[in-house]
Amino acid sequence: MSEALSSARPESGRMGVRAPERVGRVRLGDGRGLGWAEWGPESGVPVLLCSGSATGRRLGLDTDAVAALGVRLVTVDRPGLGVSDALPGWTLRDWAGDIREFARIRGLGRFAAVGYSIGAPFALACAAAGLTAGVAVVSGTDELAHPAFAGLLEPEARFVLRRAAEDPAGAERLLAEAASAEALFEVVTGAPGEHDRRVFGDPGFRRAYRRALAEGFARGPGGYARETVLAATRWPFDPADIRVPADLWYSADDGNPFHSPDLGATLAARIPAARRHVLADAGTALLWTHAREILGTLLEETLPDGTVPDGTLPDGHI
Repeated sequence: MSEALSSARPESGRMGVRAPERVGRVRLGDGRGLGWAEWGPESGVPVLLCSGSATGRRLGLDTDAVAALGVRLVTVDRPGLGVSDALPGWTLRDWAGDIREFARIRGLGRFAAVGYSIGAPFALACAAAGLTAGVAVVSGTDELAHPAFAGLLEPEARFVLRRAAEDPAGAERLLAEAASAEALFEVVTGAPGEHDRRVFGDPGFRRAYRRALAEGFARGPGGYARETVLAATRWPFDPADIRVPADLWYSADDGNPFHSPDLGATLAARIPAARRHVLADAGTALLWTHAREILGTLLEETLPDGTVPDGTLPDGHI
């Protein structure tokens, strides 16, 4: 089942973000629909982007970088977001199962994955399930309910985690009652760092981000509430089971209380083939300011010959 294709028109000049080149909706075996969007050549290297909190499928990356690197960038609305049907009580394991089926339907094969912010555990769940050839976590949340972080969390995060642990259903209701696309937009775009102000202050990007949140909340706040609770409770997989290359990208000034408290240090130690990159010249929105570097490093590690289409990569930050 498909929708009419969208033309790729500029949304943000500086960030290179454009509308999807292809959009559609697949029907899973249990009858549910999953919405998807794509950028780049259909014959390109498939990379699944697991986006940030409650953002719909239409927010991509620098389209020029995607095309130059030969990437087929794919986004999928998580259950209850955008045009994807809700699934009461779904889990990270269910998500990996959905993506396994989605990848078969869309002919992705063994893809790479990028998880941004709250999308990190969703990308890692796919990697732990053996679906990916490599994975990148960018400004990602960590397994905050892990005992290692008991004394490191900010009060806001501790409150959400405590409610989610004591009463997951009640926490979902509380989050749903307080959430809206506009409220989340104000929280995210009000990031205090200089680098993030440049990204979220760009008029084109602000329009694209606001539109993505409006689409994410189109079915109500339930999808947002559910995925937030999943990220705030123990993961149903062990990061040690991830056997593919994993790059963890963080900004040195990441102050988001729901991202990794130690900028991925603990998570990197738990994943056997992990490399951690901490950038001094970026904010939490580094997914957009450093898209070419992130995607290029991912492809360098996952392509059979270890090269990307243009044959070059920028220097990494370790």
